[in-house]
Formats: sequence, structure tokens, C-alpha cells
Amino acid sequence: MKKKVIYELKGLYRDNFRVTGYEFGKGKKSVCIVGTMRGNEVQQLYCCSQLVKKFQQLEEEGRITAGHKILIIPSCNPYSLNIQKRFWPIDNTDINRMFPGYDLGETTQRIADGVFKEIMDYKYGIQFTSFYMPGEFIPHVRMMDEGYSKIETALKFEMPYVVLRKVRPYDTTTLNYNWQVWDTEAFSFYTTSTTTIDRKSAGQSVLSVMKFLSALGIVKYQAGSIKKESKVIADTDMVSVRTAKSGIFEPLVSVGETVEEGTPLANIVHPYEGTLMETLYAPVDSKVFFMHTDPLTYANTAVFKLVTDI
Repeated sequence: MKKKVIYELKGLYRDNFRVTGYEFGKGKKSVCIVGTMRGNEVQQLYCCSQLVKKFQQLEEEGRITAGHKILIIPSCNPYSLNIQKRFWPIDNTDINRMFPGYDLGETTQRIADGVFKEIMDYKYGIQFTSFYMPGEFIPHVRMMDEGYSKIETALKFEMPYVVLRKVRPYDTTTLNYNWQVWDTEAFSFYTTSTTTIDRKSAGQSVLSVMKFLSALGIVKYQAGSIKKESKVIADTDMVSVRTAKSGIFEPLVSVGETVEEGTPLANIVHPYEGTLMETLYAPVDSKVFFMHTDPLTYANTAVFKLVTDI
């Protein structure tokens, strides 16, 4: 294992800002794994830390195939992590909306530029990321429906779901999109949680990465003889359940739970008076794929996303 500074920015009043990477193996740039971009992505940091530990073991045991280099960057935003602030502390900008970066631009543009110059040439890119809305997911791998990445490659992760995401204009400044512009097959990993550690889904993600790299011949790893088939779905096919009222969000089901049409999903409670303002019901037979987790919700918010392919 080789620990190195990927990018460094001089600090005025505290220690320098450093993005640290861990290299394993030698040879062509095969796989780059990137973790935390935002200061509340604790689960994503934890997943990468477990991968660093696992790859150190694999390297010591000679189970990384010769001619392959693997790079893991647990966090691209340690400053925000230190104070648990989601975006850059000074101007509230999102590093994952600054790629490919600009070395003479704003601070987050410079960070994105410094990181991207180091990782743009890898054949495969994996990013542990979080949703723009607070909530829990069924663990899955997500990819853009247009670009350099291939479904057959995503299936090698053997995650429960592969989600095809429709490309939107703001995606052009994300790491995933720009990786693909430079001919990297890029995939986003979503685990159950973000702000708290979920060891089960973290372990599932580590195992999926091992299966992926083993299928590509990059590592030597036995993960059982039974291959798990992933369901491929489009994000536009998910059924959103929205609130009509603002208030306290009281969920009545869990992520991954199968529900029948008419099943109560959540109550919206008046924050001052405690009265029930609204009950949300499942519109179809489905499985809960995403659920809002903040205790408060606004009106017209998609607090559930359901998949009907159950």
C-alpha cells in the first residue's frame, strides 16, 4: 500500500487541506474508488475505509493481479467532514458540481481540478455518493443511461438493483459524467444510509466491489459459487409518493419492505397540535426503494419512491 497526497491546498489558519489517496498494486490504472464529497457522507467514508483495509490484506497476500493499479480516495472534503457540514464551509458550494474543475477558479473548482487530474485516466470509476434528498435506499449501483458506462459491466457488481438514471443538465459538472467524457466506465454506489453507519449495507458494498474486480480479473477473490442477478430499472419508472401537507413525518414501513396497494406508508402530523393531517398510501403493489428519513417534511415532497418490479 502506498499512501499519498492527491491534492493539497495551503490553509491560512489551520493545517493544510489535503486529499489523501491509497494505491494498491502496480501497472495500468485499472480502478479508482472515490468516497466522501460532502461533509455528512459518513457511511460513504466508512465504506471506503473498509475497502482500504481489505485491499491492504489482498496486497499482502498477493491477490491483486499483476499489472493493475487500484486507487482509493476515502474523502475529497475533509474540512466539511470535520464540522459535519454537507457542503464547502466557506461558500456552501458542492465539490461534486465542480468537475472537471478549474485550477484558477473558486476553491471547490480547484479541488475538483486537482483530484480529477489524478483520476481521469482510470479504466473504471466507482463513487460512493449520496442522494440530494435525506433518506434511506435499497443498496444499488446507479449509472447514467447515456454515456461510456455499460449495463453488462454494472451487472458484475451483483447488487440487488442497477438503476439507469436519465441525464439532466446539471449532471455535466459531476464526477460521474466527466469520468465518462474521459472514457472511464463510471458507476455510483448508494448504500442504505448517509449520516449514520450501516454496517450491513457497507459490507454488502465491499463484497460487491470484490465480486466486480474478481469478475474483471483484477483481484483473486472467492465470493461463492451462486451468482446473484441484478434487476435493471430506470429511475423514471419508479413511483413517487408525495406529501400534500408539511409537518412531522412518521413512517409506517421500512426500506425494502414489500407493500400492497392501499398499505399505509406514513402519517403527516401537525407539528404544533399533534393532530393527524394526512396519511400516505401505496398506490400500487410495490417495494419501498427510497424513504425520506428527516423528522420534518415539506408539502409536495417525494418522501417515497416505489418499484413495481417485485
